[in-house]
Amino acid sequence: MPLRILTVPCRTDNYAFVLHDDVTRRTALIDAPEVEPVMEVLSGHGWHLSDLLITHHHGDHVEGVEEFHRIYGCRVIGARADQHRLPPLDIAVDISDVEAVCGEEVHVIDVPGHTVGHIAYYMPGAQALFSGDSLMAMGCGRLFEGTPAQMWDSLKRLRALPPETMVYSGHEYTAANMRFALSLEPDNPALISRAQEIGDARAAGQPTVPSTLSLEIATNPFLRSDDPDLAAALDMSGAAPVDVFAKVRSLKDNF
Repeated sequence: MPLRILTVPCRTDNYAFVLHDDVTRRTALIDAPEVEPVMEVLSGHGWHLSDLLITHHHGDHVEGVEEFHRIYGCRVIGARADQHRLPPLDIAVDISDVEAVCGEEVHVIDVPGHTVGHIAYYMPGAQALFSGDSLMAMGCGRLFEGTPAQMWDSLKRLRALPPETMVYSGHEYTAANMRFALSLEPDNPALISRAQEIGDARAAGQPTVPSTLSLEIATNPFLRSDDPDLAAALDMSGAAPVDVFAKVRSLKDNF
């Protein structure tokens, strides 16, 4: 069976992701916003947590790390460069490292912007990207520590992955992100179509995460900062993509 990936709602709008491989019988968790909802999933399936991967240091992504480590003795994996402000790590990874988790290769990708030590995890065999608060459905994270140039470079790095990649991002912000995108391009048919899909999913109580990278490339304004149509909508035709990105990020921060 292929790797199973379960989306687990946590806190107000966070997501954690539980991964399980039936062959190796190993189970991993991407970020630990909260203990109880994840424990319900693990206990309900009879799974023992073997690995816990951290994308960045913010409290709403690491709150449960030490408790899970205490209960399961799982390996805790995170960025060596950010080790000084993460929970204690068993494996400190560097950019471009490849680890084995749940029988899959996991590639570590540098994605500074939201924080300077943010990393993403890409599993090519499972066609899965765990992007934390870097690339989000219809959005990207606020620049709490990094620069527009850093975040734009990070997004281009993720955009270059295969388009069929599924993007597992850390929050249910998609409807709000879509309202912002439509404020920039209210007549964009791709946005109008996706807005309907998002509205239907949320009305049914369904998550909008994960999404496909191809869909993000087509509709996410932050990934489209080098799209002439978006630049024209902002009266920035001919501007450098990083400047368009900075403008979009500034507008979103004040939306």
